[in-house]
Amino acid sequence: MGRCPACGQGPLFEGFLKRRSTCEVCGYDLGAVETGDGAATFIMQIAGFLVGFSALAVEIAWSPPIWLHLIIWLPLVAVLAVALMRPGKGLMTALQMLRQRGADSHRET
Repeated sequence: MGRCPACGQGPLFEGFLKRRSTCEVCGYDLGAVETGDGAATFIMQIAGFLVGFSALAVEIAWSPPIWLHLIIWLPLVAVLAVALMRPGKGLMTALQMLRQRGADSHRET
């Protein structure tokens, strides 16, 4: 939903994919949470799997010309990747926060 994983109130993103440095509501340091390219990697695999196997099923069932495949599947994979990127980055941020909290609790004990 694009909210801070710590409090669930403040916005997580400034723009489309740029994360805020701190939460406006709870003040949590979102800049300390490093997700790297994890979200992009998973999104590419998910979109590639869905579109790849769909294209294969269409090819086996109807055998359309290659230009029709290009017109259908290339825009679909681009739209799917862009649509999944923001929720994926939010999920990776939340999972990284949970991982960091778990590591901090183990250090304290």
